[in-house]
Amino acid sequence: MPFQLKRYKAVAQKLVQQFLIEDVQLPISVAQRYIAKNRVYDEFGNNIKHKQKLKTNFVDIAVFEPVTKGLQPLFSNRFFAIFDKPSGIMVHPTSRDTKYCLLDEVRYHFGDRANPAHRIDTGTSGLVIATIDKHTDTILKTMFENRQITKEYIAIVSGKIDKTMTINSPIQKATDSLIGIKMQTDPDGKPSLTTVSPIFYDKATNTTKIKAMPTTGRQHQIRVHLDSIGHTILGDTLYGIDETIADKILTKTADRQTILKHTKAPRLMLQANRLKFEFEKKIYDIYSKQNLK
Repeated sequence: MPFQLKRYKAVAQKLVQQFLIEDVQLPISVAQRYIAKNRVYDEFGNNIKHKQKLKTNFVDIAVFEPVTKGLQPLFSNRFFAIFDKPSGIMVHPTSRDTKYCLLDEVRYHFGDRANPAHRIDTGTSGLVIATIDKHTDTILKTMFENRQITKEYIAIVSGKIDKTMTINSPIQKATDSLIGIKMQTDPDGKPSLTTVSPIFYDKATNTTKIKAMPTTGRQHQIRVHLDSIGHTILGDTLYGIDETIADKILTKTADRQTILKHTKAPRLMLQANRLKFEFEKKIYDIYSKQNLK
């Protein structure tokens, strides 16, 4: 378990932030972050909020303690590391109950200040940059925002794509969906641009292996754009399938046979395959070593 509860003897009627700084001896920024992220509790499991006074005998703090499953960085230097994430692993924990995610490996190898600089979906395999210090984190996140990092994905989609195309369709939250995380193309959404090029068409399965290059970075962008033109990515559990089935998959009430029947693959066939950027006057051009097939 990456989150472990650490218990401390409380000082009655003391402000929580004062207690964390003076008695637990946490740095001010760490104390503030723990409170803001609802990781401070009384002994009965109730969150203690900013400026609240302590009223119980003990205070529990949920501390992230990384575990490793042996995933090594593909590349690292004194500024950042690049991991080749397998499909099925989240980048960040979604709750205290998350047992393992990429952040575990990042912190295990590079310490408490290391963080992923961007995200890819749980089902997506491939490259994720993790920064080793706060200064580099700020720089690389700004580079992503300013589109100074080239991202190249490969995917296997239904149907035949036989020419390069640009999908220029705004994206926003799906308005009438049963599923809160679902996105859709909509004229009122945020500008979104993806270039798609065919790599290989398999006539036997009527599927195409493609390269996708997103200029923007919207949630589920490549998945939404490809589904919007009738070429859903194989293994997608959210787009291109009936929402009642998607909901069962997301709530883990669908069996494997049902998932395969509706998504046509045992995993999302999407991979963050290449990252290219300049940092400290040096060009980095990194490819995933995984083989999507």
